[in-house]
Amino acid sequence: MSNNNQNRYIICMKWGTKYGPEYVNRLYNMVKRNLTLDFEMVCLTDDETGIDPNVRCYPIPELNLPSGLPERGWKKLTTFKPELYDFKGTALFLDIDIVIVDNIDAFFEYEAEHEDSVVIIRDWKKPWRMIGNSSVYRFKVGQNTYPNLLSNFETNFSTIRNEVRHEQAYLSNYLREHHHLEYWDKSWCVSFKYQCMAPIPLNFVKAPRLPEGAKIVIFHGEINPPDAIKGGGGKWYRHVKPSPWLKEYWQ
Repeated sequence: MSNNNQNRYIICMKWGTKYGPEYVNRLYNMVKRNLTLDFEMVCLTDDETGIDPNVRCYPIPELNLPSGLPERGWKKLTTFKPELYDFKGTALFLDIDIVIVDNIDAFFEYEAEHEDSVVIIRDWKKPWRMIGNSSVYRFKVGQNTYPNLLSNFETNFSTIRNEVRHEQAYLSNYLREHHHLEYWDKSWCVSFKYQCMAPIPLNFVKAPRLPEGAKIVIFHGEINPPDAIKGGGGKWYRHVKPSPWLKEYWQ
């Protein structure tokens, strides 16, 4: 592998049993259809069984945290190891339960204002908090750009876990203090829950729709793509009518 800064990586992560290998394989297929730039697909995982051989699989790096903690998104922070295997270049992290609905070249072509910026989704529900949603974020990988981001988290975890609820809050706060945090165009990454579904109680009669300009649909909370396609699932008051239009993208 050449070690120039033009290398482009799509990085995803799969652990536990909630999502099977088909989620990684669908993500790879969606990226392949919607990214015209050269890229390498990487999955950090605890089980590579059934994953497409075109996806390079590596173990999820260990986090130096107390044992017995519930499995959470803290693991995503290991993508910021100063040296992550042999990767050097620009990485776009994608959650495996997203649905890509349009060309995503722009996520690599976007020109950040600062060399060490991480570009992330701005939270939909409470944007004034300036917390990023880490379903889609771009960063410099393997170049020691964020040398203390992970070590600071591990060293001060007992304090941090009482201050923030999840890894994206820590990540956002740390980057705004020590580096730079930028946000994607708000039309690119849409929340299925907040932007595709009609507000309560209209969700009982109106089917979800795809907002204009969307490139990626993000699933957070209890609903995932199969639930959205067939309808149902989630809390009773957040009833989901079927979204068959998702099927043509999620394959």
